Amino acid sequence: MSSKNHSVEKIGGTTMSKVHDLLDPMFIGDRAKADIYNRVFVVSAFGGITNLLLEHKKSGEQGVYALFINDDDDHGWLDALNTVSQEMRRIHADVLEHKADMQLADDFVRERIEGARSCLFDIQRICSYGHFRMSTQLMVIRELLSGLGEAHSAFVTSLLLQRRGVAARFVDLTGWRDEAEHTLEERIAAGLDDIDFSEELPIVTGYAQCSEGLMKEFDRGYSEVTFSRIAAHTQASEAVIHKEFHLSSADPKAVGAENVVKLGRTNYDVADQLSNMGMEAIHPSAAKTLRQAGVPLRVANAFEPEDPGTLIDDQPADAPGVEIVTGLNIFSIELYEQDMVGVKGYDARILEVLSKHNLWIVSKSSNANTITHFVSATRDKVRRVVEELEGLYPSATVTERALSLVSVIGRDLTGLRVLSRGLRALDEQDIDVIAAQQTSRRVDCQFVVEREKMDRAIKALHDMFFSAENSSERPDLKVA
Repeated sequence: MSSKNHSVEKIGGTTMSKVHDLLDPMFIGDRAKADIYNRVFVVSAFGGITNLLLEHKKSGEQGVYALFINDDDDHGWLDALNTVSQEMRRIHADVLEHKADMQLADDFVRERIEGARSCLFDIQRICSYGHFRMSTQLMVIRELLSGLGEAHSAFVTSLLLQRRGVAARFVDLTGWRDEAEHTLEERIAAGLDDIDFSEELPIVTGYAQCSEGLMKEFDRGYSEVTFSRIAAHTQASEAVIHKEFHLSSADPKAVGAENVVKLGRTNYDVADQLSNMGMEAIHPSAAKTLRQAGVPLRVANAFEPEDPGTLIDDQPADAPGVEIVTGLNIFSIELYEQDMVGVKGYDARILEVLSKHNLWIVSKSSNANTITHFVSATRDKVRRVVEELEGLYPSATVTERALSLVSVIGRDLTGLRVLSRGLRALDEQDIDVIAAQQTSRRVDCQFVVEREKMDRAIKALHDMFFSAENSSERPDLKVA
């Protein structure tokens, strides 16, 4: 294994679905041999596959995992597993160019799906005995299923590249049929330490089976954790995340593609704020690993290889400036209790309930007798939390409301009057602000608005801080 002369690069699921179109811009093109190699690619499952294996990330629609742990019979999860197999075959039939490769991929899917099916039947049989409980096997099942998606995409990508003459190596970290127990570090070392990156191109599964249990702590953020740990372990010169778009000042759909500004440079503090807003530039734990290892992160557009993208490191901003405006659909959970004043413990118990139901807390606010949490979750989860809080505090009024939170983010917002200017911009567009706050660190400013007004609010705030007519109020602005 070489060190410090290579990059570790991650491709997400949506981008992976277009891997055939990436052969030239990302993998081969007119690159010299040295430019084709000295890279390690960590891949996610093809778009939609993990949703089918687990559950739909946004809608919550049940996949194989959810059906398996909830169904009283075999039909639901078995049918869902067959659907996964069919979809995998459909995807790699569109990606691969040679019939022999398609046959290899079909055989690979058959072996993995049949193996998973047998495992699930065995778990059902074992749990039919009183000494075993399905609840103790949930993470094992979830990790087993999730690894199928990454193994498939990495294997197919390796076949595609090998057919084009690239010495691509399929590196399977999923622990398939591995009887030994490994830590994540040991798993990565076993998969990569014997590879000469200057001669081979590793295509690595984004899921890694390990004794720590990645999904238990990170759930579906595991691929970025694997990616960051590989970059740290191999002492990469740079970590790169490939997306279908540039990391820009706003969603082009909300403000118009002609109005967005590519970030170009930011830091891990901003990356953390974006993760909190569901943008997933990188998982906070992955960012921590890269920071501690001294590995800079680059977010690049997969289809514009000549563009350097956006570099994320630990450097502060040269001058104060807004860098991005983004929004997230949320729910507010408000607990009002007249007797709360001066009484300790309310906040701690509310947090216990939110943690128990695994709700992502985006923001919170409180006053003398009201505590409000703004969370990213399904309505069903929110309602279960509300019911539990009503049981804990029968004299309190607990309400939930579907809203959106729009955030103005930058490495340094000092002196920009973001809160007052933001309120003015929203008022001019007749957008009522339900709540607003700016923390003392001055890296973000949050505005809570009606859900149906989120896109309008993003555009109003983006126009305020990025439009040419407002550039006099923001001298650091360079309109693209």
